[in-house]
Amino acid sequence: MFKRDEIFWIAAILFLISIVLAVSTGEQLWLFLMIASYLIRPTLASLGITRGIVDERQMTINYRSGNIAFAAMIVTSVIISIVQSAKGDHSWELFNIVIIVGVASKALFNVLLVKDYKEAGIRIMMSIGMLMVLFAALEEGLSFNTLMNASPGLAIILVSLLARIYPKPVGILIFLATAALEFVILKKGFTIGQIATAVIIGVPMTLAGASLLRSKISGDANQN
Repeated sequence: MFKRDEIFWIAAILFLISIVLAVSTGEQLWLFLMIASYLIRPTLASLGITRGIVDERQMTINYRSGNIAFAAMIVTSVIISIVQSAKGDHSWELFNIVIIVGVASKALFNVLLVKDYKEAGIRIMMSIGMLMVLFAALEEGLSFNTLMNASPGLAIILVSLLARIYPKPVGILIFLATAALEFVILKKGFTIGQIATAVIIGVPMTLAGASLLRSKISGDANQN
């Protein structure tokens, strides 16, 4: 059983708020808050923030149940993606994005949690570049337009290779490029679509830049 500590009460408050919202408004926000109330403890423990108030048995249970839940979610997403694709429903592409984000996040945090910042920044950039190339290929097929649309992704992949030699300059370049890109995106308007695009692109790019700068500052001993 979980102790009735600070995290318990925060989770309890989030859960009660989610119940109130579900009953009074019916908006989907209640579901996010309910999920947050359940995941807040294992997430903070995995990040090493609350290790002092989480015992080893809880950590082991969270680790094992988290891996099982992750595998179940990925398998379910794959099955739904296949079914939707067979029906000709293009929503299968959304499930593919879920799969990619899930696997990429797990691989990323496997690196971040051991404080291999340089490798983490490189992997983030490589993942972004490859996703951009993949989406261009899915949209245009094998054509000259695919090469043109994929060129930003190919450029990011090339820059990520340079980050192995020049992590700090590349980190600064990533910050500047991200700021310019966010300005271009949001200049078109603060619609839900524009904001979502800005967040999806800006967050991982900023994280990549910060990781590269951190690797240079910390002088990671395990860097190549």
